[in-house]
Amino acid sequence: MTSPRPPAPTEDLLLPPAAAATPEGGPQAAPASLGRDAWRQLRSRPLVWACLAVIALIALTAAVPGVFTALLSDDNGRCELSHSKLGPTAGHPFGYDLQGCDYLAQVVRGSRPSLLTGIAVTAGALLVSVVLGLLAGFYGGWVDNLLSRATEVFFGLPFVLGATVILVAFPRHGLGAMTLVLVVLGWSTMTRVMRSQVIAVRDADYVRAARMSGARPARLMFRHVLPNAITPVIVVAMLNVGNVISGEATLDFLGVGLQYPAVSWGLQLNTAQSYFLDHPHLLAFPALFLSATVLSCILLGDAVRDAYDPKLR
Repeated sequence: MTSPRPPAPTEDLLLPPAAAATPEGGPQAAPASLGRDAWRQLRSRPLVWACLAVIALIALTAAVPGVFTALLSDDNGRCELSHSKLGPTAGHPFGYDLQGCDYLAQVVRGSRPSLLTGIAVTAGALLVSVVLGLLAGFYGGWVDNLLSRATEVFFGLPFVLGATVILVAFPRHGLGAMTLVLVVLGWSTMTRVMRSQVIAVRDADYVRAARMSGARPARLMFRHVLPNAITPVIVVAMLNVGNVISGEATLDFLGVGLQYPAVSWGLQLNTAQSYFLDHPHLLAFPALFLSATVLSCILLGDAVRDAYDPKLR
């Protein structure tokens, strides 16, 4: 007596999940992902678009300051001491600075060093953090102990105070030297975040499967661990841009950052502090640009962090 033959599989069971039909008869929608869900949440928030608009505007002024100067003022590139500290007038909406130069042109030109420093320091610190955090979290043992102790030493150094001490010791420095100092002092927080993410990912099932199939450590780190651990670090880096811009302006204001004849918002605030009561425009305009830039970077970073962290929704 023969056993009954099992029923033949239906057409739907032979199709891959993406091609199976929905109850309505149409194709099944693509599965939701964290990145797609985060982008949907971000683009629905007006605050995100406002922050992006401010950052894009500041980036354009840093890239092509002459275009904005020509459109918004009658600056001819000449400075007249007879116009020193005069307030806003027709053709010169920001007035004049201490040397009698068009203040709008000076404020626009001051955006470049601040923005360059914020981006360069964050990129450099992010690179250092990814490498060190990946090594410490993946290998563990003495490698983790050594790198963790070094991270704790630098984490205990105050950012602005440490940079002030170093830059005072080397008074003849420029934008490159200051960027390097800020990178040296600014990588520890992102390294700790990267290390914790790698530790959480390194024992995942897909990493174990790749290890059992003979994948080398370098392939495991850069193909399987890094792509799944770097998102929180990038979010922290976005928040860090605003902090670096604020720190660079603070160093310039204290007189240990960029030096004249360089132009930056921090230097303009340093000059304006002595004339604020009689000529408030000297302090108001660079402070407004600096505050708008830093606030936009921080709010955008906060929004991205909230969108990519399901616990905060």
